[in-house]
Amino acid sequence: MIGKKISGLSTYLLTASVILFATFALTETDLKAQSAAEILERSEEMMRGDSQYAEMTMRIERPRYNREVSMRSWLKGRDYSLILITAPARDNGTVFLMRENDIWNYDPRIDRTTRLPSSMMAQSWMGSDFTNDDLVRDSDIVDDFEHQILRTEEYNGYEAYVIELIPKPDTPIVWGKVLMWISKDDYIHLRIENYDQRDRLVNTMELSEIKEFGQRKVPTRIVVKPADKENESTVLIYEKIEFDIDIDEAFFSRANMQRVR
Repeated sequence: MIGKKISGLSTYLLTASVILFATFALTETDLKAQSAAEILERSEEMMRGDSQYAEMTMRIERPRYNREVSMRSWLKGRDYSLILITAPARDNGTVFLMRENDIWNYDPRIDRTTRLPSSMMAQSWMGSDFTNDDLVRDSDIVDDFEHQILRTEEYNGYEAYVIELIPKPDTPIVWGKVLMWISKDDYIHLRIENYDQRDRLVNTMELSEIKEFGQRKVPTRIVVKPADKENESTVLIYEKIEFDIDIDEAFFSRANMQRVR
């Protein structure tokens, strides 16, 4: 009788050990599968695709005035993007181009194309709270940062990863730290916080009004608020997005900056 009890207990302990080991292995595998780098990679794919065309309006809100800028944009992969300003009239025809490691700006008022140095990537874009890097994306959130998952939490009705990004040495990134909230189910960007080298919050980017375009769900409203300026913000509204369009790298050329409409 005692032997049967011991045998039964041994079987129970063995079964429990197998379950515990399997659970641990599954958890470890899941953590590996959901590394910060892979989450960021998937979120970039969801937000950008292999190529993209978009139409959007940016509203700059200040205590004494509001200003609207309309634009069209094209991108291919991570190395090519072009933004055409279509309104207001005084800025119509202004173009920003990123081609591999070079950033260019064409000003039709003086018929001049200028190369933007890396030192200008953190400066205001078109007088907004976006930086040149935000719109043209000179930096790469996967390759230019070290990243780790800090935690998961509920954010605006979504279960989200909170990921910390620290710029790698020798990268032309002014931020000391970036925090990103990315939804667990669809890898959608929900919130981004940019901090300076002294770990002080510089601005917050809220992404909302999630809509489906083809097989992708993306935020169509982005609000940037500087941390040190009350009653100031910039709102970017996506009115149209097409993913995986047929577009050649030759489209992203300095010559085409003067022709694109």
